Formats: sequence, structure tokens, C-alpha cells
Amino acid sequence: MTTATIREKLHGLIDTADDKQVKAVYSIFEDQIAEKYDPWEDEDFLRELKSRLDDIENGNDEGLSWDEVKMKARAEFKAKHK
Repeated sequence: MTTATIREKLHGLIDTADDKQVKAVYSIFEDQIAEKYDPWEDEDFLRELKSRLDDIENGNDEGLSWDEVKMKARAEFKAKHK
């Protein structure tokens, strides 16, 4: 059975399961769900983001274009994976 088929069957199960079954399936994945990180709820991340934006808007940092970011990331990736 393919992963896609398994996902489809699991979606069907969740959509039609009773409360007890839903809670049982949830308990299997509860730790993984709780560990997901949402940066938009992280005050330190938001403070850092605001600081960087302020630096760009005040002219203290030029920032990089999207193309420059991609080129830099590709170069660093290549350097690490030689």
C-alpha cells in the first residue's frame, strides 16, 4: 500500500471516527504536535525580526534582495556538501 493510500484511509478514519477513536489517534501524535514550533508566537523571534526591520528602515543595514539570499544559501550549501 502506498503512503498516499494510507494517508487517504487515515483521513477517512479521522473524519468518521467517534470521540474515543479520535482521542486514541491524537494520543499517538500528541508529543509531535506539541513540539511544533510557531515563530509567530515566540516573543524573542518577533523582537529580533522587528529589530532587523528597524535597521533596514533606518538605513543601518542594506539588507539583501531575494536573489542575493538564494545565491548566498546555494553557495553555503555547496561549500558544506563538497
